[in-house]
Amino acid sequence: MPGTFEPLPGGGAAVALDDVEISIIRSLAVQLLELIGPGPAADAPDDPLAELFADGPSEPPADPVLRRLFPDAYGDPEGTPQAKEAEEQKAYSAEFRRYTENDLRAGKRDNALAVVRALDELSSASAGEGGAVLKLSPEESQRWLGALNDLRLAIGSRLEITDEDDTDLLYRLPDEDPRKPMVMAYLWLGGLQETLVATLMP
Repeated sequence: MPGTFEPLPGGGAAVALDDVEISIIRSLAVQLLELIGPGPAADAPDDPLAELFADGPSEPPADPVLRRLFPDAYGDPEGTPQAKEAEEQKAYSAEFRRYTENDLRAGKRDNALAVVRALDELSSASAGEGGAVLKLSPEESQRWLGALNDLRLAIGSRLEITDEDDTDLLYRLPDEDPRKPMVMAYLWLGGLQETLVATLMP
């Protein structure tokens, strides 16, 4: 089971992680939390309806990683749209973003926090043992799957990966390439994600 998720009887998944792997995933999840930003301020109104209908940003994030995590909802998959179509798509995307990005950020934040908390509990339980087996419920597995996907999107954006051909090139990078550690993390997280998906399939 090392390095791969396996299904648990009755649902959920388990994976054996050593201390280094725990540290890497936790560090990446914390960096993702810092990138996404904090949730509502402590002095925010307690009215859940007010928070529900609070407007989010209407412009895409400036950071390329955040643009990858929160892409425009409308675009022309076939190519460059005409000027009028481009303006309409921009307006639709801005409106959609205004009403959805806060919720999307909250969901991604919750997923990353679930990862950090699970790894902290695992580290406490396995202190001095060099690693442990992480066991996730079906709900926790879904949260981990979301977080792993976001981590890979973030790293892939930093590596400027846009299609499968880019991924193939990563396998052939020389060891002295400064991108190599990030590439190894990207590929490793991909393996974890793939095996976790397999545990969730009926």
